[in-house]
This record gives sequence, structure tokens and C-alpha cells, in this order.
Amino acid sequence: MGKSVVISAPSGAGKTSIVNYLLKEIVDLEFSISACNRAKRHNEVDGEHYHFLETIDFKTKITEGLFLEWEEVYENQFYGTLLSTVNEIWSRDKHVIFDVDVKGAINIKKKYLDECLSIFISPPNIKSLEERLLNRGTDSKDNIKKRLNKAKKELEFKDHFDTIIINEDFSEACLKAREKVLEFLNK
Repeated sequence: MGKSVVISAPSGAGKTSIVNYLLKEIVDLEFSISACNRAKRHNEVDGEHYHFLETIDFKTKITEGLFLEWEEVYENQFYGTLLSTVNEIWSRDKHVIFDVDVKGAINIKKKYLDECLSIFISPPNIKSLEERLLNRGTDSKDNIKKRLNKAKKELEFKDHFDTIIINEDFSEACLKAREKVLEFLNK
């Protein structure tokens, strides 16, 4: 069994960009593609961005215990990590890196304990997070409001993580994340 690195953050804080940076910098890492039941966006590819499942299939896999972790992130919108995805990565002698929501990250850490490094990417403040979400241009104002409300709740859990990185300067946040991950993998 390899090690696990879990990166989590409120939506818009930069976790996906930091994960992509780490994947380019650290060859021993492989990304765990999450499963979800939401509709595929026009630029997304099944099996590359997410494993897109029908709601009934997702719920069946929950019942069968096939998820490492899963969460109903928004009403009737499920995301999770299939155990088969993690095992496939480990079978290739790689370490797994996850880009998951806060509850999922905490659940993965509970399962893998010392073999897991959990990193929380924090925005400098809620106002900057709102600006990032607006600038992305991918969400409606109503969706942004939902994401900000969720972010406020998620920030309350940051102390459950091994490391907190404040993403005020993206390059600096990437370097800090790289340092922490390499330190953990080389233990």
C-alpha cells in the first residue's frame, strides 16, 4: 500500500490548481479521479475529470461499500472516491493524491492515519474567495452564494488537517505544498 496526500479547500481557494502543480512536480504521485452524479460539463471527459455515474449507480455503489468516502455535497449531488481507483494507483507503485471536499478529506485521513498527509488550502479571507469565484465565470450568482456559505462552514474544519496553507500568493502556496508533500513521502 502506498501513501495518500489529501488536498482540500473551499471551492475557489485553489486546491485543483495546486494539485495539478504537484502532479507535474512529483512523479511518484497519481491523481485519484473522483466519481460524481452531476451532469458532465462540455469540456469534461469521463474517466479523466470524473467518473460520471447515474444517481442510481452511485447509490448502489454506496450500498455495496465500494467507496472509500462519499458525500452528498449539495442536495442530490454526490461525489466520492471509489476504492478500486485507489487500489489501481497503488498497484502501479504510486502514491495517491486526492482533490476532495473537507468531509471527504477528514474521512480519508481517519481511514489511512499516518499513511496520509492532509493539507487544507485556505483563501486569505472570504472576500478574496468571492472575487475568485466571480472571476472564474463558471457559476451563477446564486451558486456563488451557496459556495460562499459552504466555504464559511468548511473553514471551521481547517484545524482537523495536518497542514494549513494560505493561498494568498499562488506560487508560494505551491512551493509550500510541494515541500510538505516531499517531506511526507520521504519519511
